[in-house]
Amino acid sequence: MKEKTMEQTLAGKTALVTAAANGIGRASAEALAARGASVIATDIDGDGVTAMAEGTELIEARRLDVLDADAVAALIDDLPPLDILVNCAGWVHDGSILDCDDTVWERSFDLNAKALFRLTKAVLPGMLDKGAGSIVNIASIVSSEKGAPRRFAYGASKAAIIGMTKSIAADFVKDGIRCNAICPGTVQSPSLEDRLRATGDFDKALADFTARQPMGRLGKPEEIAEMVCYLAGDMAGFTTGQAFAVDGGWSI
Repeated sequence: MKEKTMEQTLAGKTALVTAAANGIGRASAEALAARGASVIATDIDGDGVTAMAEGTELIEARRLDVLDADAVAALIDDLPPLDILVNCAGWVHDGSILDCDDTVWERSFDLNAKALFRLTKAVLPGMLDKGAGSIVNIASIVSSEKGAPRRFAYGASKAAIIGMTKSIAADFVKDGIRCNAICPGTVQSPSLEDRLRATGDFDKALADFTARQPMGRLGKPEEIAEMVCYLAGDMAGFTTGQAFAVDGGWSI
C-alpha cells in the first residue's frame, strides 16, 4: 500500500480556524486548504475573512466573535463534527505588572485563554464521537517558556494555553484526541505592525524586535502554518501534549 504524503493526509478532514482574516490564522487556513482540508475560517472581522476565502472552494468564511459564548455554541451546532481545531485568536498587552489593571488582565485571559477553553469544550464532543481529532493551540514562546519585558498579562495568559494543552492531551489521550501547542517567536503580521506604529517610532521598534531574534529576522506566518499542518495531520499521530517552539532560536 502506497504511503500517504503529508498533503494527502488532510484530504477529507474538516478544520475550524479562529482569527483567520490575517496573520498566523490566515496562513494556517490557507495551508490546511492547500493540503485538501475543508476549512471553516472564522474571524470577528467578517469582511476580512470573507475576502480571504474568495475564490477558494475549500475555505468557508464565517464571522465569529470568540468572546460571544452564544455565537460559539451556535456555530459549532451548525457544523459537522470537526477533525481539526486551530485556536489562533489572541491579544497582546504592552506593559509590566504595574501597567496591568483588572480590565487588561481580564481581556488578556478572555481572548487568549477563555476563548480557547470555550471553543475546545464545544468542539470536543464531536471529536469524541468520531474517536479522533487534533487540536492545535497558538501559544507563544513568551509564556511559561520564556519571559520578555513588558509582556506580563500576555505571558501569563499564553502560559495558561500551554497548561490547558497538556491537561486536554492527558484527559483524552486514550480517546483518539491529540492536543498540542505552538509557541511562535515574533512573527510578521498586521497586528504586529499596529503595535510597532503605536510606539511612535515604527522603524526603531521594528529594529528592536528583529534584533532580539537570533536569526536576525522576524518569522513568517507561513512558517507557523507549516507546523500547524503537521500537528493537524496523521503524520503527527504519536504526538500530543507538547509545546513546540517556532521562534527563530529566541529560546535557545
